[in-house]
Amino acid sequence: MTRWLTRFRVTLGSALAALVLWLAMPEWPTWIAGASIAACGELLRLWAAGHLEKSREVTTSGPYRFTRHPLYAGSTLIGIGLAVASASFVVAAIIGLYLGLTLSAARRSEEAHLREKFGDAYDAYAENRAAPMGRRFSWARALRNREHHTIAGLIAGFALLALKIGW
Repeated sequence: MTRWLTRFRVTLGSALAALVLWLAMPEWPTWIAGASIAACGELLRLWAAGHLEKSREVTTSGPYRFTRHPLYAGSTLIGIGLAVASASFVVAAIIGLYLGLTLSAARRSEEAHLREKFGDAYDAYAENRAAPMGRRFSWARALRNREHHTIAGLIAGFALLALKIGW
């Protein structure tokens, strides 16, 4: 189940997005509050994506100095923002369940992969013994990590919620 959730989390999320949009009952105050929270989540994701060299190293710069999973933390904030914007307890429950299942599965899978690939270097990082890198944020790195896809999805989702308010 963990492998399936990890592999299909984006596809599953896209399918649930349609359900979430249908069940959402946004109003401008909830939309503004939710968009603000989601924007903070996206800024965290962007910061992380601008430091991450996937499967090449154990990254210890940027937000990786403070948390092992800043992309997942950012995604969680985005989910909270969407739940707030939707103004629906049912939507909040769907988002919470989705994030809880998929991100925990992805975290377990990713940690196993990193431990297998980098061994002691990953263990040192996981135990807060690794020295932080002096790397600077890179827009090119964020683009290579396809963070613009998340930004586009976030903008589209909140645009659709805004349109629903106008209906």
